[in-house]
Amino acid sequence: QVQLVESGGELVQPGGSLRLSCAASDRTVSRYSMSWFRQAPGNNQEFVAVISSIADLTYYKESVKGRFRISRENAKNTLYLQMNNLKPEDTAVYTCAALRDYNDPHSALYWGQGTQVTVSS
Repeated sequence: QVQLVESGGELVQPGGSLRLSCAASDRTVSRYSMSWFRQAPGNNQEFVAVISSIADLTYYKESVKGRFRISRENAKNTLYLQMNNLKPEDTAVYTCAALRDYNDPHSALYWGQGTQVTVSS
């Protein structure tokens, strides 16, 4: 069973930065697109960003474009989300997932446990 473990979430002030990591236990994950989702209290889970298996393609939720950057190091089985200029609206539990289809956020095969990001002064 593939395990995905997120880390890096914490309390930061508006305008601050965080880098989230998602470590996979199985190199098989390198064959799949990887994505970040988030869920704030009272809201549905929403797509944040996706990166293709060889990192030649990325796509972001409109509200995070220019602020967030998704990347991966397949040799380390690790996915990242660099978050800059954080806003209170970014507060959520962030979860990574391996996708069967780059174009389909509903194609997740594996999920992490989530890491809490809180943006507040």
